[in-house]
Amino acid sequence: MSAPTASRDRLPSLTGLRFWAALLVVLYHLSRSVGTIPGISDAVWYGRSGVTFFFVLSGFVLAWTYDGKAVPVPVFLWRRFARIWPMLVVGVALSVAVYVAIGHPVSRAAVVANLLGIHAWFPVAVIYKGGNPAAWSLSDEAWFYLIFPALLALFAKRRARVWAWTVVGLSAAAVGLWLASSQLSAGSRVWAMDYLPLTRSLQFVIGVVAGLAVKRGWRPPVPLTVAAALVAGWHLALVPWSHAVPDAQWYSPYTASQLLSAPLFAALICAAARADQEGRRTGLGGRWMIRLGHWSFAWYLIHEIVLRSVVYGYGHPAPGIRTVAVWLFVIVVSLALAGLCYQLIENPAERLLRRIGPSSAPKAEHGAGLPAPAPARRS
Repeated sequence: MSAPTASRDRLPSLTGLRFWAALLVVLYHLSRSVGTIPGISDAVWYGRSGVTFFFVLSGFVLAWTYDGKAVPVPVFLWRRFARIWPMLVVGVALSVAVYVAIGHPVSRAAVVANLLGIHAWFPVAVIYKGGNPAAWSLSDEAWFYLIFPALLALFAKRRARVWAWTVVGLSAAAVGLWLASSQLSAGSRVWAMDYLPLTRSLQFVIGVVAGLAVKRGWRPPVPLTVAAALVAGWHLALVPWSHAVPDAQWYSPYTASQLLSAPLFAALICAAARADQEGRRTGLGGRWMIRLGHWSFAWYLIHEIVLRSVVYGYGHPAPGIRTVAVWLFVIVVSLALAGLCYQLIENPAERLLRRIGPSSAPKAEHGAGLPAPAPARRS
């Protein structure tokens, strides 16, 4: 637990999957902000669902890592702060610098809310999209970290069937929220369904329950190849749906693709984790996949900044080879910058903050630790 990357790569396939989820988000932004490439853009038109993957993965990895660890809550929260805040600051600083350079107005309130990790709670687009637009998800993550100790205490000693019914119930609740969003105005619906941490908590809790189940020995019935095919099939099924219904409608795939995809992503994560547990090769845990997975957090935070700069300086390219060239330029440059940020800022800063932060040794006089392990009882 002392080395940030040591526990992170005990399930190497999950680290590799992080890169593919980040790539899904990057291609989504390229398709919508630069120009489309036939075939590819259709498949990734709702690639913002990659954020849903990260929310599920976050719950899974935290449950897997901290189940049975007597770690005081302040230490846990400090570790999460050390994990995300350095790159949050870098991303906001770069984004604001680009906004100023291109003459785009910058909301000071949005920047402050970004740095405090509270911007997704405000139903005002200039706040939750301000500062660094990609950083809205870190506001949700900050909320997840605050509630995680309580979630772990709630679910760690429950029966296996409680975990199963929790996933079923949360999946049904996501469908219910999607249907209920038809009663909201377009602006309120976007914030409440896509950004609000309370809504996104459903995905995080599914990840927590899945992480506990696999950690305690549950074997997912769906193999990795089938789980990957289900995720790919879901996104391909959105293509004809998107042609039939505009994104502005509540029953379009835009919100549905994010709210309803959590169980599929959970199946993919569980299958990949189980394969790692059993020592099976997945093609996701190689050296370069691990490296790209490490870079994915920084890539997610800075790719849109590079994209914004290129579009401002070059404009929207003509369809065809020029669009392809701009896509490749943005991908290569932003990924290279992400690698530099990881090596020079993200990883060193995390190690430094963890070293100077509160001790990981639990104190007997304080009862504020994460719960100790308990075997899952089967019904």
